[in-house]
Amino acid sequence: MKGLIIKMDKMKQYGSYIALLIGFALLSNFLIAVALNSNYKDMRRDQDDLSQVVIYQADSTKVNGRIRGMINNVKSIEDKYLKIELFTDRNVSMGKRYIEIDRTNEEMPLELFFKLNNVSHYKVSLTSQKDAEPEIEIMPKELTKGEIILGTALAIILFL
Repeated sequence: MKGLIIKMDKMKQYGSYIALLIGFALLSNFLIAVALNSNYKDMRRDQDDLSQVVIYQADSTKVNGRIRGMINNVKSIEDKYLKIELFTDRNVSMGKRYIEIDRTNEEMPLELFFKLNNVSHYKVSLTSQKDAEPEIEIMPKELTKGEIILGTALAIILFL
């Protein structure tokens, strides 16, 4: 009987360790998400006459940024590329990115993740050809919740 009580105490101890580990993982994911999203500041869009391009998220930090939106009535656009040019507060061009317009659907999602310093506003235009200047380097897409949870679990396992 005494051996059973010792095993139950050990099980309770292991259970509390697992609960603490899960609590730490959830808390760290929450704090990371809050810290990352609080650093982003809205970017303004320069005046243009492109009602087909709807941007619903455009924000940046001191070192990177993201622009998300939708291109409507894609089949009516005659140009081949959507050009997004990024600027600083002092109107210095930091770079541009060309997104090829896909005419197979009526709407086309738009996502651009970039790694540039101090971007405060952007300009959207349509063009039929790319400039000879090199484009900005885009960052890979943001991590999904599953990828973040998996990375956190692997980090916890590595540090145990």
